[in-house]
Amino acid sequence: MGDIESASEKLKSITTEISSVVIDKQEIVKDILATMISGGHILLEDVPGVAKTLTARLISQAMNMKFSRIQFTPDLLPSDITGMNIYDRNTSSFRFVRGPVFTNILLADEINRAPPKTQSALLEAMQEYQVTVDGNSMPLEKPFMVIATQNPIEFEGTYPLPEAQLDRFLSKISFGYPTFTGEVGMLKNRITNMSDNYTVKRVIDAEEFMKIQDTLERIHVDDVILEYIVKIVNSTRKNPQVILGSSPRGSLAMMKLSRSFALIDGRDYVLPDDVKKSARISLPHRIMLKTEAMLRNIKKEDVVEEIVEKMVPVPKI
Repeated sequence: MGDIESASEKLKSITTEISSVVIDKQEIVKDILATMISGGHILLEDVPGVAKTLTARLISQAMNMKFSRIQFTPDLLPSDITGMNIYDRNTSSFRFVRGPVFTNILLADEINRAPPKTQSALLEAMQEYQVTVDGNSMPLEKPFMVIATQNPIEFEGTYPLPEAQLDRFLSKISFGYPTFTGEVGMLKNRITNMSDNYTVKRVIDAEEFMKIQDTLERIHVDDVILEYIVKIVNSTRKNPQVILGSSPRGSLAMMKLSRSFALIDGRDYVLPDDVKKSARISLPHRIMLKTEAMLRNIKKEDVVEEIVEKMVPVPKI
């Protein structure tokens, strides 16, 4: 339990640091950290101005990791992400200039403002942890994570992410507007900081982060919990409002996230509540609703919530 308790304390310290700036979003920060220590990529979706980009930057500071940001625009090229070979006159040869993808944490800001061809440039990096340029494959640094932000597709000038790329994100998280008290706290925080440039203390580094990831393998998952996970995923495939349910990748995502939530709480075993938390951020973007459901303004999150709270019984541990 020593390593687990130590990892839990460090993760809670990171949460405290971030929450001192991003007011009223402690649970959101935990969701992001759970995804990161699970080795997954994160899609942050919400309207502009709710601290998505700020949160990603502060997390990289708290973890003392290399951080790169790409502002996705309609004219962004795949080579702007991966890098390119440039002819060097001094050596009469080509040399590779690395793109911003060669980092620890890559912030893909407003990813759905770039066309699908450019969006797909991230696919190999997110799945294979390497990039291929002119036939040469180059591994990325470890750890490597993509935190992508996007505005809702109803906004003009955006492109829906292809299903193949959506499935590469372990979780999809929505910030939402702050509460009244939280927004007042944000204004007070700005006055105290005397600047729009916020910083947080370093809590861990990349090496410590990977050790925390290794600790996940010590989190016990009972067979009853595994069956509970599969029952939830199976329910997405049988739901009358869903045309395409979650793939087995959704089950794996839930198991990984459940372990991470247990670790954050300092436990060496997974509880049903951990599974519920994981379902809410790992399944909605993996299902497709029927047209009649969308016409009735039913959301994917509503379907998953109904499955978790009403349709699948909670097992007794």
